[in-house]
Amino acid sequence: MTELTSAHPLRADMLLAMRRLARSVAVISCSDGERRYSMSATAVDSLSTEPPSLLICINRTSSIFPPLDKGAAFCVNVLSAQHQHIAIDCSGRLKGEERFTTGNWQNSQQGVPYLHDAQASLLCMQDGRFDYGTHAIFIGRVEQVLISGEVDPLVYVDGVYTTAAAPAPARCAAA
Repeated sequence: MTELTSAHPLRADMLLAMRRLARSVAVISCSDGERRYSMSATAVDSLSTEPPSLLICINRTSSIFPPLDKGAAFCVNVLSAQHQHIAIDCSGRLKGEERFTTGNWQNSQQGVPYLHDAQASLLCMQDGRFDYGTHAIFIGRVEQVLISGEVDPLVYVDGVYTTAAAPAPARCAAA
């Protein structure tokens, strides 16, 4: 059995396992000065609070990869449940600049596009990169955070969009 053949079942098993990992949906956005780029993503996570930073994982074949590869600043727009259509648009339903025709997109002072009514928009300067397999991991040093509305995240799990259940009130054990 070749390494490629033996790795294939593991890849399929990993994909099945990751379908069980519920994640908030974000749209990564950036600009190269001439064009704007965006893509839906769940491979986003906080890295550190000292300094405030996060990481994004981007496939090298995605349209947003070239400007990020050249060091473009970017924004992580954390979507609310009302933004499912934007998540779908930025997942491939729309291409290129068309992705910015839905939603209230604005530009930061540095020219980075951000979704004005996202739950949170974290504007980042690149501060590191790590290549691994088909992806690159970009570290973003958070320069500005914009918060909007209530906490109502759009969640992706098992191949579908959903929302998070309201947290149950904390219960104290009887003394």
